[in-house]
Amino acid sequence: MCKRRALVLCTGNSARSQMAEGLVNRLLADKWQGHSAGIEPAGYVHPLAVEVMAEIGIDISAQKSKHVDEFRDVPLDVVITVCDNASETCPLWLGKGKVVHIPFPDPAAVEGTRQERLAAFRQTRDDIRERVLSYLK
Repeated sequence: MCKRRALVLCTGNSARSQMAEGLVNRLLADKWQGHSAGIEPAGYVHPLAVEVMAEIGIDISAQKSKHVDEFRDVPLDVVITVCDNASETCPLWLGKGKVVHIPFPDPAAVEGTRQERLAAFRQTRDDIRERVLSYLK
């Protein structure tokens, strides 16, 4: 069986898109191959994203922040933008891949105590699991 390919696109590719990539590759691995990229990659995966994904048994610590240009020649079935900036600046995809916008607040932008920031990352992780995975199913 040939897996379909999904690219999750964000601005920095450090949190939301990274968590989505990990969720797709772990929970929908029988049908989907997940990738993530950024319009302006941060160059790292946010440590709190790594931490909250580990809480549910998904290790994203080896994932890398990537620029969207790395996927220019990769055939994709769907490109999912998860932030408004990426949706507005999403590059033109000439392949058959569909572009869909499923936005989430940026947990990395939340200020406060460590527990408040972790809560924001957990909420985003759970929302991504529900909305993105439901869309791909």
